[in-house]
Amino acid sequence: MKHAVLALAVSLLLSTVASAQAEDLSKAKALQQRIITLDTHLDTPANFSRPGWSILDHHHADEDGTQVDYPRMQEGLLDGGFWVVYTGQGPRTPEGNLKARDFGLKRLAEIREMAAANADKFEIATTADDAARIKKAGKKIVYISMENAYPLESDPSLLSAYYKLGLRMLSLVHTSNNDFADSSTDPKGPEWNGLSPKGKAMIAEANKLGIVLDQSHASDTVFDQMLELSKAPIILSHTAADAVNEHPRNIDDARIRKLAAKGGVIQVNSLSAYIIPTQRTPEYQAAARGLMTQFGGRSPRELTPAEFKQLAQQREALNAKFGVRRATFDDYMKHILHIIEVAGPDHVGLGADWDGGGGVTGLEDVSLLPKITQGLLDAGYTEAQIANVWGGNVIRLIGQVQAAADPDAVKAILD
Repeated sequence: MKHAVLALAVSLLLSTVASAQAEDLSKAKALQQRIITLDTHLDTPANFSRPGWSILDHHHADEDGTQVDYPRMQEGLLDGGFWVVYTGQGPRTPEGNLKARDFGLKRLAEIREMAAANADKFEIATTADDAARIKKAGKKIVYISMENAYPLESDPSLLSAYYKLGLRMLSLVHTSNNDFADSSTDPKGPEWNGLSPKGKAMIAEANKLGIVLDQSHASDTVFDQMLELSKAPIILSHTAADAVNEHPRNIDDARIRKLAAKGGVIQVNSLSAYIIPTQRTPEYQAAARGLMTQFGGRSPRELTPAEFKQLAQQREALNAKFGVRRATFDDYMKHILHIIEVAGPDHVGLGADWDGGGGVTGLEDVSLLPKITQGLLDAGYTEAQIANVWGGNVIRLIGQVQAAADPDAVKAILD
């Protein structure tokens, strides 16, 4: 009898705790419904051309690796963000540059086609004011960004065409140096000691058109030069804190303060390798690349659900063998809270790198975003501050960048 009473008491206690947790998350969700919730780095357009994949279907990260779709955006109360034209860096040759040009334009078209095909649920945004209007209409916000300016290497003047078709954010470089700038992670080291002449010209052109400049992935020297040269504040669309986890891809506190002092915003990345020391040795990385040979060298996005599950199981086994760690939600919150403390809540946002390698244990996809809101509430931040972190800061930045643009240059393109 005593054991039965004890079991009942424990059961009631757990039920009370669960109810309290559910109530807390309900408060976080209610808050997100009142504010604009944006993520500034959605690599989801890479899924648009997957056979049989639809943004309107509810997918599962453990089944196909994807993290963003309309149903999960609804669940996580994600209003939208910047949808990325990403092009992996290839050969810097005339042939490579032309291939990148065509790839970038195709990805841009896919984003616009997705929004047009689902016009009752998504809408392209091009100004700061568009975000609130689109949310009020009950639709998801589609700003467009470019990660890696490789598609512009053959013809930098194409930036005007991208602008006319909706591009409002531009990063110059990805994981390898290119014709515009040095990467923070190129194993060959710096090539330009920051920006190339072509990169400096691109900064001037982006300023003229009111395109937000994104420093993520570029070297620290590029950060310093971009901050000095840009006539408008800049953004780090998906970057974590070097003080929390030392990594060349992350940014140090001194530069975060300089960014904030000039009105810029840093959006916090959730990719495990940048959040914690994951112990990914060269031997592990070679073994991980070897896994894909079993699938004919296809990318994970080209695998069937059954093949993807097989790959995921093999990766888990490989991680266990090499002792590779995966970051947790608490690890991610450490970066967010540290960066807010350094920059202030008016200069921080979220760019988790969804569908591009982001996501941590406990925050596997966008359906779980209210957990971040709850974490900010628990840390003592006000509704106004959380509203700024989730969307207000980046919307303010877009407005500042566009206000500093050359109205004649913009008019010449849009007319």
